[in-house]
Amino acid sequence: MCASLPGVSRFLHGPFPACESPSVPVFRVSCRASCVFSPRGHIIARGVISPPLLSSCSDPAGPRRATRRRLGGLSRPGVSRTRSLAARRSSLFPARPGVPDSPLGKRSLREYEVRAQRFRFSEEPGLGAAGAVLEVTVPQVLHLQYGMYVWPCAVVLAQYLWFHRRSLLGKAVLEIGAGVSLPGIIAAKCGAEVILSDSSELPYCLEICRQSCEMNNLPQVRAIGLTWGHVSQNLLALPPQDIILASDVFFEPEDFEDILTTVYFLMQKNPKVQLWSTYQVRSADWSLEALLYKWDMKCVHIPLESFDADKEDIAESALPGRHTVEMLVISFAKDSL
Repeated sequence: MCASLPGVSRFLHGPFPACESPSVPVFRVSCRASCVFSPRGHIIARGVISPPLLSSCSDPAGPRRATRRRLGGLSRPGVSRTRSLAARRSSLFPARPGVPDSPLGKRSLREYEVRAQRFRFSEEPGLGAAGAVLEVTVPQVLHLQYGMYVWPCAVVLAQYLWFHRRSLLGKAVLEIGAGVSLPGIIAAKCGAEVILSDSSELPYCLEICRQSCEMNNLPQVRAIGLTWGHVSQNLLALPPQDIILASDVFFEPEDFEDILTTVYFLMQKNPKVQLWSTYQVRSADWSLEALLYKWDMKCVHIPLESFDADKEDIAESALPGRHTVEMLVISFAKDSL
């Protein structure tokens, strides 16, 4: 049996192509594989794949300087990625007296105060006709985890989906790192066939995904565990997707390559798939340029004014406020072949 998976550790001896780095990500998988191939088709490991030990690739060529400027707030080469999401985020769960603190979901999310927030998306009325309106409600739980409340980036991405709602009907859409799932809920309301996902190590986030579906009467939308950088049964079972949604997932630099390797895996199922992503600019010291080049991806920056998102109060909310948010469309660099 031969598994063709991107990015695993090169423990074999022998020469490597000059265009590839000997430091590439390792996937954790639940099945055995007799050989594994790199994105460029070279056998780089045999036998059982090892647990993750990730590091970025720095390519000195730097062919996309404009992208580096626009992607301020993204990835720096050479960052060690040995910590799991659960190890980083489990400390964010406040312990209750007499109740053991468990990041694995032994306590119910309903033990915390869940607040509903309404978002109302609308278009300008035309001549003699009222504009379309869409209202959704999502749950929020403050002070628990990153994915338990609405971030500024989520509203901007939801606005992009609303603006392009006529192109979503019947499209297969996967939201990764969904959490509250505002973008995925909007896509589903606009007729897309949506699957929500968040880390299988963060059951609270998966539970709030399901609560968002319940609040908006979307029983057909599934929420699945999908941990970035891990090849799981859920990932393998996913059908080809048309659009991948990612709202502010480029937050922890050590996660960047995990995210792109998962996206790359999905691109193998459909080379035409696009990653629609928003991120909040927090630092000019990070860039995705090297990782996009490494994984044969390209990026297009979408001006906020092109989809009516260049304002502080989208969907009758106080978001995104004065935060600097960027909209990106990332696709396979060879999608035109």
